[in-house]
Amino acid sequence: MKSEREALVVSVVGAGGYSGAELVGLLLRHSGVQLGGLFGSSQRAAAAADGAFASEFPTFRGLTDLPIRAANMEAILSDSPQAVFLATPHEASHELAPQLCSEGVVVFDLSAAFRLNDPTAYPKHYAFTHHHPALLQRAVYGLAELNRSKIAQAQLVAVPGCYPTSVILPVRPLADAGLLAANPIIVDSTSGVSGAGRSLSLRSLFCEVSQQPYGVLKHRHQPEMEQECNADIIFTPHLGPYPRGILSTVHATLAAGVTESDVRSALVSRYTAEPFVHVLPEGVWPSVGAVVGTNRCDIGFAVDSSRRHLILCSAIDNLLKGAAGQALQCMNIRFGFDERMGFHLPTAHPQLTAG
Repeated sequence: MKSEREALVVSVVGAGGYSGAELVGLLLRHSGVQLGGLFGSSQRAAAAADGAFASEFPTFRGLTDLPIRAANMEAILSDSPQAVFLATPHEASHELAPQLCSEGVVVFDLSAAFRLNDPTAYPKHYAFTHHHPALLQRAVYGLAELNRSKIAQAQLVAVPGCYPTSVILPVRPLADAGLLAANPIIVDSTSGVSGAGRSLSLRSLFCEVSQQPYGVLKHRHQPEMEQECNADIIFTPHLGPYPRGILSTVHATLAAGVTESDVRSALVSRYTAEPFVHVLPEGVWPSVGAVVGTNRCDIGFAVDSSRRHLILCSAIDNLLKGAAGQALQCMNIRFGFDERMGFHLPTAHPQLTAG
């Protein structure tokens, strides 16, 4: 990378949501980026149009005076962006991404509109018909630790979901190495309330929020996990009574003869050079508090040799490694920046400052 370069002009569609706002904060810290424009998603555009971003999110007062404008192609392209982030509903991304790509813009889509390889899966899991199967096949799944070289050449990056990220990162190296038996993999994950977005819901109200399962045996992220892990997965998500973060516990059966040392070797060899994935020492377990405010995934595990039973645990910040941070990491790869650019050092007590 050259020592001097023109700033990359980027725009964010869906800047009025949690992930979009988080992304704006990351981009404002990125020395190689110039924010071109901020836009509301299709759901929030009417309310947010021409409102100041810093009024919507007061923590940004004095950092940017950009308004959140109603999203349409003419407005988005008027800022001449080289890259556009879509923190939008799936259907909105499905319509916007092809138009932006046809104009030569590099697109980082935080929705699931281009994550699944099979277009026939969309009516069942996302309740819309996919009309862009050719572009779907060209989209690159944006998990940097697995697809770095493809991301570096992509025009459309399908940024992974938060739950799938927390599962794929610990499971995929073991599946690739043939260390897991063919038994179903059982996943229990708990996400903070921000995972549900900013739309009003009784379940996410301060006085109503409680630890509870939801989407049992029908959550739309399950096929994404199965696709990227090439495994049979039974997934149960839970709502956690905290603002942000995901803790996932994975139960799997090891193939005959596989040892705890084999598991550690597979994980460490895959991630030892990765800046954002940490395999923890034996007996040290991931926690939400340790990763909130970071783009990190922490992984811990234990093996019951007598049962060939493996327990994997991972923790991520759902708004960072599970969304905005992942998207920024992909942008850094795609445009030749250091992957760590735009990320700040964590605070000693993130649970007291992040929210």
